[in-house]
Amino acid sequence: MSSRFRIALTIPVVVLLVAVQIRAAQAPRPNIVYFLMDDLGYRDVGFTGGTEIGTPEIDRLAAAGVRLDQFYVQPLCSPTRAALMTGRYPMRHGLQVGVVRPWARHGLPLGERTLPEALREAGYTTAIVGKWHLGHFDSSYVPTRRGFDRQYGHYNGAIDYFTHLRDEGLDWHRDDRACRDEGYSTHLLASEAVRLIEAQPKGKPLFLYVAFNAVHSPHQVPESYKTPYASLPEPRRTYAGMLAAADEAVGKVAAAIGKKGIGRETLIIFSSDNGGPAPGRVTDNGTLRNGKGTLYEGGVRVCAFVKWEGMLKPGGSVGAALHAVDWYPTLLGLAGAPLSQKLPLDGRDIWPVLTGGKPTPHEDILLNTTPWSGAIVAGEWKLVLNGGFNDMEAAENPGKRRVGDELVELFHLSKDRSEKANLAAQRPDIVRQLRSRLESYGRQAVPPKTGPRPPDFVSPKVW
Repeated sequence: MSSRFRIALTIPVVVLLVAVQIRAAQAPRPNIVYFLMDDLGYRDVGFTGGTEIGTPEIDRLAAAGVRLDQFYVQPLCSPTRAALMTGRYPMRHGLQVGVVRPWARHGLPLGERTLPEALREAGYTTAIVGKWHLGHFDSSYVPTRRGFDRQYGHYNGAIDYFTHLRDEGLDWHRDDRACRDEGYSTHLLASEAVRLIEAQPKGKPLFLYVAFNAVHSPHQVPESYKTPYASLPEPRRTYAGMLAAADEAVGKVAAAIGKKGIGRETLIIFSSDNGGPAPGRVTDNGTLRNGKGTLYEGGVRVCAFVKWEGMLKPGGSVGAALHAVDWYPTLLGLAGAPLSQKLPLDGRDIWPVLTGGKPTPHEDILLNTTPWSGAIVAGEWKLVLNGGFNDMEAAENPGKRRVGDELVELFHLSKDRSEKANLAAQRPDIVRQLRSRLESYGRQAVPPKTGPRPPDFVSPKVW
C-alpha cells in the first residue's frame, strides 16, 4: 500500500479512538437490542413507504426513532454478519464471497475480536437469539465460544421453520447444545428474547442480538398469517404472512422492554442483512435497482432505523451514508468498552451523525471487492464493476466464471439512486479516482474462503 493510502486509513482511526475514549467516560451504557431481519425488501415495511404488508410494530418503533436512509450492508447474509460482529469489511475475513455453507470448513476467523466479546469485557450480558451463519464446523466457532453468554437458534441459513431441519439435520440449539423445542421458529425466537429481557438482572446491561431467519426462504408460515393477504399471488402471499409474524415478534420484544420499564435505558437497532431477493415477485425493493446478491442499491441499501428514548429525537432521518461496520465502534463507545485491538477497524463512530447531524465519517464505503466484481461509494458517486455478477456461483463453479469484457458503471447517487444512468463514459476522471480506491481495498483482501460441496459430504443428524 502506498504511503498516501496508509495516511488516509490511519488518521481517521486515531481520531476515532480519541473521540470514543472522550465519550466513554460519559457513556450511559445502554441495553442494546439489535433486530436483524433476513432478506427483507427495502419497501416491504411501512416506514419506507410500503403499503402492501402491514408492519405496525416495526413502524411504531421506527416512528419513535431515527430512520437511516442510506444504510449499507453486504450483498449476502454471512458477509453482513461478519461486518457487524467485527467492524471490519468481510474481504479481511475471506468471507466476501457467498455465505458460509453447511459443509464449509471455515467461519469467522478466530483471531477476530467480536462485538459480544468486547461488550462482555465491558460488563454486558451477551445473547444471540436466531441465526448465526458464521461457522460451526468446529466447536471453537460457535456463538458461545465467540463472546455470547447465551445462544438460542440455528447455525445455518434456510432451515425449515417448523421442523428446524437443514438438509435432514436438526439445526436448533440452546447454548450450543441440541434443542428439540417445537414450534414456528419466529415464535420461538420472540419468546426466548422476551424471556432473556425478563430475566436480566437490574443494573447489568444486556446486548441482545435478535437475528430472525424470517423472511428468508423456505417461505413457510402458519396459515392464519396468510389470510389477510389472500389477494396476493404466491410466493408473495406467504412472504407477507412471514413478515406479519416477524412484525408481531418484534412487537412482543418491544413490549417486554416497556413492561420492564427500561425503554429509556435501551438502544434498539433494526435492519435487514441484505436487500430483498426476487424483487417484484417475492419482495419489494421500491425504486432501488435489483436485489440480493448484487452490488446495486437493491442488494446493499436496506431499510434501517435506530431508537433510544430520550436520547434520539423521534421521527428524524439521517441521509448520510453509513455501513454495518460502523455499529462495532459506535456501540463500544456507548458501552465504555476499549477500542484498542490488534486488528484495525473499517467502521467509524456514527453517534455524532445520529445525534448531531454530522456528515458521514467515511471518505468512502466499500460495498465489496472480489476477484470478479466490486463496488464503492464516495460522496455522491458510486462505482460498480460487474455489479450483477454472481460471485458465489463463480467461486463454487469455476466453469461459470466471467469471461470477456468487464462492465464498468458509475452512478450519481444523489440524483439517481435507482442507478438508471451509467455516467462512466462521461466522467472517466471519477471512474479513475474510485477505481484506484477500490483497487487499494482489493490489494488488502484475503482470498475468498469458499468452494463446491465435497462429493462425500453427508449432513449430520444434528448440526
